[in-house]
Amino acid sequence: MHAILSLDQGTTSCRAMVFDHSGSVLAQAQHEFTQYFPQSGQVEHDAMEIWRTQLAVAVAAIAQAKQKGHDIIAIGIANQRETTVLWDRSTGAPLAPAIVWQDRRTAGYCDELKAGNHETMVIEKTGLLINAYFSGTKLKWLLDHIPGARERAGRGELAFGTIDSWLIWNLTAGKVHATDVTNASRTLLFNIHTLDWDNELLRLMDIPRGVLPQIVSSSGLVGITTNIFPEIPAGIPITGVAGDQQAALFGQACYQPGMAKNTYGTGCFMLMNTGEKPVRSRHRLLTTVAWRIGATTHYALEGSVFMGGATIQWLRDGLGIIEKSSDVETLAASVPDTGGVYLVPAFTGLGAPHWDPTARGSILGLTRGSTRAHIARAAIEAIAFQSAELVAAMQDDAGIALTALRVDGGASTNNMLMQFQADLLGTPVLRPHMTETTALGAAYLAGLAVGFWQSQAEIADLCAQQTKDKIFTPTLPSGQAALRMQGWLEAVEHSKGSA
Repeated sequence: MHAILSLDQGTTSCRAMVFDHSGSVLAQAQHEFTQYFPQSGQVEHDAMEIWRTQLAVAVAAIAQAKQKGHDIIAIGIANQRETTVLWDRSTGAPLAPAIVWQDRRTAGYCDELKAGNHETMVIEKTGLLINAYFSGTKLKWLLDHIPGARERAGRGELAFGTIDSWLIWNLTAGKVHATDVTNASRTLLFNIHTLDWDNELLRLMDIPRGVLPQIVSSSGLVGITTNIFPEIPAGIPITGVAGDQQAALFGQACYQPGMAKNTYGTGCFMLMNTGEKPVRSRHRLLTTVAWRIGATTHYALEGSVFMGGATIQWLRDGLGIIEKSSDVETLAASVPDTGGVYLVPAFTGLGAPHWDPTARGSILGLTRGSTRAHIARAAIEAIAFQSAELVAAMQDDAGIALTALRVDGGASTNNMLMQFQADLLGTPVLRPHMTETTALGAAYLAGLAVGFWQSQAEIADLCAQQTKDKIFTPTLPSGQAALRMQGWLEAVEHSKGSA
């Protein structure tokens, strides 16, 4: 029987998963790799270690699937999006450690671009804010700091790529240098309107066009595995590629405008499908490519919450009021409500839609009757409040009402959080049985291209079956939800400008 192999290359680990036609997991393997912190604000990976680790887990997953009588007919790739690799085309060796998306070494250069009044142009072309987060400034830093690199890049001797490009290059033994539109849209070098590298942006950052990968669709033939790896069968087509958050959006079957997913991890990443035209945000959200299939491109608005599950970790590690993160729901459920307590976890400032780096965390509404249980409940609710603010901003930007919120990530297993999220939004929250939607999305994109699944409608039906008994419907009257939200917004105002 046939199956799809999905390579889910994350920030701290590499995972490989094999899916059957029902979207169920046949096999999986995962292994962590090393994180490097050479200086304050700098985060690096060894790109060769990433490749070796990803290859090893792929081999293990393929072996498991083969034992169950399944053959791999296509490969999908999902990846940490902005991490940047520069390598020698002739040897395939990286010229330097990979610069991770979390790395802040180019923040000063980003400030220079803003001071030069370039941000309006950059936002209009890319849908992104000028920020060290994105890979274009990381590539510029590598070209500036590796002796002779820019000249070699100009002669076509070097290749740049995010991790999807790096894996494709290695799987095809250097025959294919490509990236998909979703990863390209996170570089600050890609025009989301023309769907091509932008010459004005390349001149601005002094990037030679010859170093850049070919841009391909998210679903379609990218390359074919070679026979140089005895562990990986030759001739398997690579047919699905997407950045991790876009892959999760696709894996959650958010195929219509107004459908959104939220990943509840250390932070929260929310994406809303806005249809076939990019939407310019008035709230400084990001406009990004969701995917491209055939001749059709879908776009999304993206916003992030800095402190999602990290808020619960702070209760555990900072305050010591719980022993492990999973204890928080039981503690919070021991009281009927927060007793008027609001916790604003602005430990590193506030992101969208407030954008106040001087905000700091605060707990308001405390009385002599307040207990650690009230604080725990307020921490859970804070995650939902922040996500609800993102939804409101997205709906205002796009002029599209949210139809349902699909969720994944570790904190999505918290039933109290999911129920309160539904109450605040006034719309159902859908949690799938299989929460590894990033890997699943890459598999769906790959399988579509080879006819393993015939259509997005077929995939949507599979997703509906997976979520039918995990739906949280609103129970709080809308007036009460609005009052709770107003209380949150007032608490946020108290936290602003505290630094």
